[in-house]
Amino acid sequence: MKIVTVIQARMSSTRLPGKVILPILGKPMLVQMLERVHAAKLAGNIVVATSTNPDDDEIEKVCLENNYDCFRGHLTDLLDRHYQVGKKYGADAVVKIPSDCPLIDPVIIDKVLQQYINSNEFDYVSNLHPATYPDGNDVEIFSFEAIECAWKDATKDFEREHTTPFIWENKDHFSIGNVTWETGLDYSTTQRWTIDFPEDYEFVRKVYAELYPSNPIFTMNDILNLLNEKPEIAAINKKYLGKYWYEEHLNELKNIDEYKNKLSKK
Repeated sequence: MKIVTVIQARMSSTRLPGKVILPILGKPMLVQMLERVHAAKLAGNIVVATSTNPDDDEIEKVCLENNYDCFRGHLTDLLDRHYQVGKKYGADAVVKIPSDCPLIDPVIIDKVLQQYINSNEFDYVSNLHPATYPDGNDVEIFSFEAIECAWKDATKDFEREHTTPFIWENKDHFSIGNVTWETGLDYSTTQRWTIDFPEDYEFVRKVYAELYPSNPIFTMNDILNLLNEKPEIAAINKKYLGKYWYEEHLNELKNIDEYKNKLSKK
């Protein structure tokens, strides 16, 4: 099975412009994250997918300087961007990982991908429906046939922008699998390890400063132990816990109860 992992990245973040190349211990955040994704054993070809917008020339430059593959496509149609990468690289399955997850654990990436590989029944597997891992460990894998179907048939703006909603919203057409944290715990609303706001960036910088020098590929458990020992780090971006993109699309989602449930835990 040929797996292609796509890291979607752009400079034009509305909340924190240029966040993907903000420095963390002397390296662009995107490069730090790519090191972690490359540590996953099952990720296959790893491609940064950015846009043809001139602002994103900087992302292509960072990729070239650090020997990472870069594909450029539509600015807002992320579904098209993922489909075109899968097509170009001859993917049997495509993995979607956002570029604002610089603390993602390679072990979690492999767990999600392994479930997809081991099963012949799933068109799509993620750790998001429902989410149980700390926010910022988002992994989705889907067959090329599934994304091609979505690419042809998805018409809503949020389906195009967020790549996979057409797949996981149409459970009667696609077979959906999910990986939950084996501990039975749900940290998805109590831990925020993604970057949208300046406080998120400061939080990630502190985590890297504490853990990276002694262990560059530190784990989820290393982070949790650190935050238990130094709760002041977790407090840095605590006010943004439970912020999700789909809050703006509740009236458009089919499986609305799942999302209302998650939002009610704020």
